[in-house]
Amino acid sequence: MGRHDSTRRRVLQVTATTVAAGLLAGCTGGGNGNGNSGNGNGDDTPGDSDDSGGDSGGDTPDFDGWFDGVPNYDGVTDATGESEVTVDVGAGSDGLTFDPPAVRVDSGTTVLWEWTGNGGAHNVVADGGDFESDLYSESGETFEYAFDSAGTYKYYCNPHKTMGMKGVVVVE
Repeated sequence: MGRHDSTRRRVLQVTATTVAAGLLAGCTGGGNGNGNSGNGNGDDTPGDSDDSGGDSGGDTPDFDGWFDGVPNYDGVTDATGESEVTVDVGAGSDGLTFDPPAVRVDSGTTVLWEWTGNGGAHNVVADGGDFESDLYSESGETFEYAFDSAGTYKYYCNPHKTMGMKGVVVVE
């Protein structure tokens, strides 16, 4: 019976160590990047904490799954220090993406969305209702918005949202 007690004790030690390591990873920001303090309901309001770290060459936060199905998302493009940033509307081989899909800017930066003319008619709609463009299909059409408040702003093209035409502006 002593051998079974020893085995049971070892299993409990390994289990306790594994659970403690998992909890520690969640507390220190480790794990899969989903441990944030955003509201988690998909309509983060400006100022919500979200997965906004990373750049196009490294960490790829998923913004609570917002970029699931977005084919050209591979991280956040750092455009801090620029007064104006351009995002192409209707990018990609099928014209159904924003490029870059995620960009980090400073407060006070203006984002200019410029239509490529590809993929049909598109618009730019803030998930939280902060801004909305008209529906355009012609190359060269533009829409701009000045981001004055820090936060994470998710946006999409209404006709193509279910096809993965979504983006994010992270304002510091």
